[in-house]
This record gives sequence, C-alpha cells and structure tokens, in this order.
Amino acid sequence: MRPARAVAVAAVAALTTTACLGPTGGARVQQADASGDGTLRIGLVLDNTGPQNFLNAPQLAAAKLAVKEINAAGGHKGKPVELLPETISADAAAQAKALVAAKADVVIGPTDSSRAPAAIDVLSNARIAMISPANTASRLSSYESHGYYFRTSAADIAQAPVLVKLARDSGAATIAVVYEEGAYGKDVSNAVAAAAKDAGLGPVAVAGFTPGQAQQAAAAAKAAAPDAVVLVSRTGAQGAIAELNNAGLSGKKLILSDGAVNQYGSGLGSRALDGARGILPGTFASAHFQGELVSVDPGLKDMTFAAETYDAVNLAAIAAAAAQDDAGTSIAASLIAVSGGNVPTTGGAVPDGDTTVCKSYQECLDAIRAGKRPDYDGESGRISFDSSGDITSANYVLYRYGPDNRAIMSGSETAGSSGS
Repeated sequence: MRPARAVAVAAVAALTTTACLGPTGGARVQQADASGDGTLRIGLVLDNTGPQNFLNAPQLAAAKLAVKEINAAGGHKGKPVELLPETISADAAAQAKALVAAKADVVIGPTDSSRAPAAIDVLSNARIAMISPANTASRLSSYESHGYYFRTSAADIAQAPVLVKLARDSGAATIAVVYEEGAYGKDVSNAVAAAAKDAGLGPVAVAGFTPGQAQQAAAAAKAAAPDAVVLVSRTGAQGAIAELNNAGLSGKKLILSDGAVNQYGSGLGSRALDGARGILPGTFASAHFQGELVSVDPGLKDMTFAAETYDAVNLAAIAAAAAQDDAGTSIAASLIAVSGGNVPTTGGAVPDGDTTVCKSYQECLDAIRAGKRPDYDGESGRISFDSSGDITSANYVLYRYGPDNRAIMSGSETAGSSGS
C-alpha cells in the first residue's frame, strides 16, 4: 500500500570546501582528499526476505533506472557508473562486507532499520558512504557512523505533527494516544503528545499495550473521553483497533500512525474504521516515474521506496561529480551541500556560487559546470540533509477509510523531520 523520488574548477573548489567543512553534527566534517580510482561503483543492500521480499524489486528497479540515466548523461568523469551485482539476504553485515570487497564507493540500503547498525559499522570502517532509502528508526539519527550514514526517508517521529493536525482538522480539542510497547511506539507516542501540547490541545491521555493485550489501554482511552484517538502501532494494530471498537472508540474517532495503516477489510468488524484516517510516508509516484520504472522491470507491481532509492543513487553521483572524486569519503563529505542542506559550518564559508534547484543528474551536473551549487530535489521531494544525515522535511500521503475498512488516498502533508 505504501506510495510510493568536465566540472568547472571554481565550482568544484566551492562545493568541496562547503561539504567538507560541513556541520558540527554526525555528518562528515573533515577535508576529503581525492582518493578514488576513477570508477564510481554503487552497491545495494537488499535485505528483504519472506513476506517482505516484494520490497526488493522497486528498490532495484529504481537504482537501475538512476544509473541508466546517469550514464546517459556521461557517467562519472566520462566513465560509466557501475551498479554492483546484487544479492538478497537478511544478513546486512555480510552483504556490506561483500560490497567492501567489490570496491563499492557508496551503498544504498538496507531497508530494515534494525539491520542498519551492522551495515553502518562495516561500511563506515571502510570509509564507504551509505544512504538508506527506507530506515526510519529515530535512534539512527545519533548512531555513530563517523559521518558516512544518510537516509532519504524520514525518522518515525516526523509523523507526529501530521497525526495531530488530522485530529485538529476534525475539530478535536482533546486526544488519547494508544501505543504499542517498543521503540517505535514509545518514540512516536511521545512525539505525538509533545506535538499535541504545542498545538494547544487539551489534556492528552497516553496508554501503552503489548500485542494482543490492548483491552486495558482501550479502557484507559475511553475513560479519558477524548475527541480523537491516535493509535501508534505495528504488529498489534488490528487487535488494538478491535479493542478500541469494543470500548466504543471507532470510525472517525481513530487516527492511525503509518505502522497501523493497512487494508483490513473483513478482518475487522463491519464499519469499524468507517471515517478513520491514517498516513503513510512518502509521495505518490507520478505516472511518468512509474512508467520509467516499469520499463526497467515490466513485472513491477509495487513502488515502495522506489523514489527514495532513485534519489539516493542520484545524490551519490551528484556528490561525486561535485567533489570530482568517486571515493566514499568524498561522496559523504559532499552530500549535505548537493542536497541543499543548510547547516552551520566550521572554518569556512558557504559556496560563492548561486544555489540552483535541479531535479535530475543531468540538471545538477549542468549547474556544477556553470559554477553553481546544485540543490537536488527528486522524486521523493525536498531532501536537504541535516548534520545527522537526515532529511529536513517529510512527506506523507493521507488516507481515509470507508465502511469496508479499506483505505483510499485523500491528500498529502509535509512536516519537519524532527517531529515538530
């Protein structure tokens, strides 16, 4: 269901200075000396197996499409960019080690946030840049990567103000937050409570539950007599919705976090979600982009994380072009600058060249050649990496449920990545 984003010497000097001096947070801050071998190699960590294996195809198609377009524009310094042969395994560390051995300069992936630390440890030690198109765990913003880790998807907590806005837009003055125990539930529920307070909503009741044991939390929510209930859950969502229904909290009173949105259909009681709202991260892929992806993989049925993967590959190539070097250190050091990031610098100024928004590798390459600083905004929207390697704004697709407990797209919203 997920919706589916020859260089002038003066320009290179300006871009490299800004990117390398960069922010004071987790991203690269040291000067990056050119150390590549002249061939830009991009690797993929495809870690989806079992029921989640459908997530591999859109990411692979998007990476192939981006590399195809980059090479059509001349590749990196006149040489074709290589997309390393992919493997599929839940062992992200083993995949990372194999990509190090294959001389990858940048790695796209993994999907699962829980597998990211193992890959980060391997790749950062090898000084290889890593951009995940799908990691959303908030804790990864502060994970020690020595500046080599970035992601084109927003942290889970970014959805908090959007969930609160949905409540306010429906006329709610008070809310209850029912959350599933665990890092996701606690992080997002805390962010929702904070966002509700900032938005001037009345007392916020917060109750946690473990999957299959949501009756007490539902009772606590009912006792608070809220105007709306925000459910923050993943695996335990269906059971929690059923318990909330039993407590008289159903339909348009419910607002579902991204982990709780699903096509429940007959899995819930009749009209249990009629009028309920929910959100999913990302943007709905344009017809043109979908068509380009299908031209790469005619059997493609899902577009999940395709835009974020496409943008990650383009950003890596643009960063290499700006640095005139394909080494992982140079790429990592240039990513904030070419993404349009605006963060405090130490020891230097921002580039003298004007900033130019560009939406493709070719457009960004033209900007660099013209002595300008490229600001890549791609299929997933505005990116602008911050000092932690996070995007600074998050896009969401809004959904509304009908009487059949199925969701249809109803709009979109944008929020800051900090959850405020």
